[in-house]
Amino acid sequence: MIEANVIHSAYKNEVKKLLFLGSSCIYPKLAPQPLKEEYLLSGFLEQTNEPYAIAKIAGIKLCETYRDQYGCNFISAMPTNLYGPNDNYDLNNSHVLPALIRKFHIAKTENKPTVEVWGTGSPMREFLHVDDLAKACLFLMETYNEKELLNIGTGEDVTIKELAELVQKIVGFNGELVWDTSKPDGTPRKLMDVSKAHGLGWKHKINLERGIEMVYEEVIHTDLLSV
Repeated sequence: MIEANVIHSAYKNEVKKLLFLGSSCIYPKLAPQPLKEEYLLSGFLEQTNEPYAIAKIAGIKLCETYRDQYGCNFISAMPTNLYGPNDNYDLNNSHVLPALIRKFHIAKTENKPTVEVWGTGSPMREFLHVDDLAKACLFLMETYNEKELLNIGTGEDVTIKELAELVQKIVGFNGELVWDTSKPDGTPRKLMDVSKAHGLGWKHKINLERGIEMVYEEVIHTDLLSV
């Protein structure tokens, strides 16, 4: 409802340009990898986030249709998984990367021997620092004026196991990882094909290891991990 009101109000008030941000979850659960923009609506969605994905797809189609019907310069971009400053570190509802940072930090400060991680560690995920997304948004507002949605990501992914080991190293936790394989893995892989964005001249600047280091340097000097 929010996106419909914003998009319609942008049309009514003759907004010169609108950028709608979606999500990588718009793509079918078992779509070929990496995910190309044209894979939208080519198969079934991941059941656990289907309502959210459908809402995002509706926003994309609204932007496309307002462009077709009224000539509005409304564009859509699909970011991959994001991380960065001021993230949510609540272990009950945070995403995987901030959750791992908090788990390892607590285990380190309390001298715990192990850290438990959900699943098998085999799913693969892609992560983009929010500063890179911000620069991508500015780039698209200045240069992109097409109907077709555009993927925004790194084009690189890691397994959850590799991610956990990287966070473990950055935080400095010397204990062991324990995998709770009774917990679900989710979608096997979600890697964006970002060749179109690269072709336009945009590319991410912050690699994953440096990005996590930046985030951890921030949170250890704040109270974000104490919530």
